[in-house]
Formats: sequence, C-alpha cells, structure tokens
Amino acid sequence: MTDHEENPAVATQAADALLEHLADRLGGSASVTAVYGEPVTADGVTVIPVARVAFGLGGGAGWVGEAGGREGGGGGGGADARPVGYIEISNGVATYRPIRRTWTDVAVPLAALVVGVALPKAVRMLRRRR
Repeated sequence: MTDHEENPAVATQAADALLEHLADRLGGSASVTAVYGEPVTADGVTVIPVARVAFGLGGGAGWVGEAGGREGGGGGGGADARPVGYIEISNGVATYRPIRRTWTDVAVPLAALVVGVALPKAVRMLRRRR
C-alpha cells in the first residue's frame, strides 16, 4: 500500500498540490499577451491590449474505504481569454477603444426587441383561442 492509500490526508495534500500546479499553468497561459501580444508603440502612439481572462479548476482525491475498497476521483480545468478592446495613449491622453462585434452588439439586442414586442401579442392570441 502507498501513503495515499493508507492516509486520506496525504491524498488530499497531493490533490491540493496538483490543483496549485494546474492553476499556475493555466493562469500563465490565459493572459492578455496570449490574446493580443505585447503593447506596441509607433509614431508616438502606444496601443495596450485589453482582454477578459478567466479560468476554472476542479479536482479530487483517492482513499481506501473501510472494507479495503479503493475510491477516488479526478479533476480538470480550463481557461478562456477573449479580446475586448485596447487602450490608445497619444499626446499624454489615454482612450479606451472597445472592439465592436456586429452580431452581439446589434443583432442580439434587435432580436430581443422583436421578441419583446411579438411575445405579448402571441400570448394574447393564444388566450383568445381558449
């Protein structure tokens, strides 16, 4: 038997160490530079990328049950990094410039408006048929 099987605390410590290692690796890969690259300066204008970065983890541990049976679980994680805009610095003035997405900035609100107008009318028509 290994230490992990004899002592659940050792298994828990091993799982904690694994999660810390995963967090360090994922946190380093989910960054602004992974989305855009480094800030750029040209003709007196500096452009600094801005991104939304998130990551999540889950994990588990193993142990030996009272009847000698082995039990345990696993884990995993993921990261997401998306560009949202950039900061432009020119003549000592910093300006945030968002990246516009036509689909999410125009089409989705327009669809929500159409549904908001049409849905009450559809509900009234269905109630009249009863």
